Amino acid sequence: MFEILKAILLGIVEGITEWLPISSTGHMILVEEFVEFKASAEFMEMFRVVIQLGAILAVVLLYFNKLNPFSFKKSKEEKMDTMAIWYKVIIGVIPAGILGVLFDDWFDQHFYNYIMVAVMLIVYGVLFIMIENRNKDRDTKINSFNDLTYKTAFLIGIIQVLSLMPGTSRSGVTILGAILLGCSRSIAAEYSFFLSIPIMFGASALKLLKFGLDFTSMELAVLLTGMAVAFIVSIVAIKFLMSYIKRNDFKAFGWYRIALGILVVGYFITNRTF
Repeated sequence: MFEILKAILLGIVEGITEWLPISSTGHMILVEEFVEFKASAEFMEMFRVVIQLGAILAVVLLYFNKLNPFSFKKSKEEKMDTMAIWYKVIIGVIPAGILGVLFDDWFDQHFYNYIMVAVMLIVYGVLFIMIENRNKDRDTKINSFNDLTYKTAFLIGIIQVLSLMPGTSRSGVTILGAILLGCSRSIAAEYSFFLSIPIMFGASALKLLKFGLDFTSMELAVLLTGMAVAFIVSIVAIKFLMSYIKRNDFKAFGWYRIALGILVVGYFITNRTF
């Protein structure tokens, strides 16, 4: 029962932090410092990634109509527009897909530590504030997916490669890149959601293949519970974010990242010896 409760807690953290640009890795490091699973290191490595499938399914559910090119309710032109979104998603995931397969484990082994995560939290927090201040009086050029060119989609995909560094936040770095390239906040956020679908399905498949499918009953219960909770919480988090950015910018998330980065450093300095 205690392991299930821990999975629920991590599912809540994943569901919120996967979509808000505040770094799920930074929060997971803090949570796992206080909540220790009675599970192997191999299982936890797989769990941290595969739990994201629940979050991804929330995107599929919320945007099913927008992303479904086979809907009978859509005209031929609307179906072509939907396919164009998928083409731009495919182009956008190529850089991170290739480099992620080659170097994801290497980055985790060398940079998955509280110092690097804290630095990235603070750096990207500052960038959010700077970029929002820079764009305060500028008009956005890309206000729909029809405005998003394939070149811009690919450039956003290249910027997304930076998310391989723990603590950056995949959604955060993607949104920042999209805003820098002229996207509105809503298009930047939605494009980051859509890019996550093939990336997270691919990453989860790789982790499952590496771990194998020989789960104990407790491991399976923990994994499914975490995914289910992440799914439910993600629906709320995505709706909140899209509503929030209609009236606000991302600076609040920038300040939050800076505060969290300082908290991470302060906690580990006071509780660990070098």
